[in-house]
Amino acid sequence: MRTTLNLPEDLLKEAMKVTQSRTKTDVITLALRNLVRQQKLTELKDYFGKVDLDVDLDSLRKR
Repeated sequence: MRTTLNLPEDLLKEAMKVTQSRTKTDVITLALRNLVRQQKLTELKDYFGKVDLDVDLDSLRKR
């Protein structure tokens, strides 16, 4: 998908440098993937202590 963006050039160059991305598309794609991953991890942390897993590893291994 083609999109026009106004991005700070210095920020984009720094991001390309630290990620060793060759193209602007690569660095933006990487940034979006990381953003989605980070958000999913944050949402997953909300479940900490709320899910009761009563799992018996020995019975699972016998299967």
